[in-house]
Amino acid sequence: MFYATDENRHGMAHDPFKAIVAPRPIGWIGTKGRDGSRNLSPYSFFNIVSDHPKIVMFSSSGRKHSLKNAEETGVFTASLVSRFIVEKMNASSAPVEYGVDEFALAGLTPKDGELVDAPYVAEAHAALECRVTQIVVPHGLDGEASESVMVFGQVVGIHISETIIRDGRIDMALARPVARMGYMDYADGGADVFQIARPRG
Repeated sequence: MFYATDENRHGMAHDPFKAIVAPRPIGWIGTKGRDGSRNLSPYSFFNIVSDHPKIVMFSSSGRKHSLKNAEETGVFTASLVSRFIVEKMNASSAPVEYGVDEFALAGLTPKDGELVDAPYVAEAHAALECRVTQIVVPHGLDGEASESVMVFGQVVGIHISETIIRDGRIDMALARPVARMGYMDYADGGADVFQIARPRG
């Protein structure tokens, strides 16, 4: 099948776009408001975009609380969502008023960053501390601004639990990162781990 996205006539029960661009890692973004309130929210529009320097990005569909806090404070954290806490991740996605503490809502322990004034999930196997480098509004072919806002942050500190380190590297079968597959589907990224060596040039 083929369909032009400007007409969106795919004939399916749901738009397949986000299911095709999958699996997507989940950035569990922790921020703090100027009033000191804590915020925690999962974003499946999240990824690493640079290794030198280390930069990650999350994209907010509309002006959500994580975006507001990251704009105002210039910092955020990204905690790893593993299979054993996926239900708590889902609970933290509840649409609540600004100032409601999703850590408390989901029964999670907030821990203050070492280098940034933003909380991360203490139960998570890994977390990144980030300083905002850019906030970008993408534009379409027609020049119109997207409804989404991209927040880029340089990773200035990394927390890793010793429980997922084996033979000097993170063991993904132990970390079991959760990924978004589109629709209401998720995948356990540690369920079928295999290795492929790249061709040498």
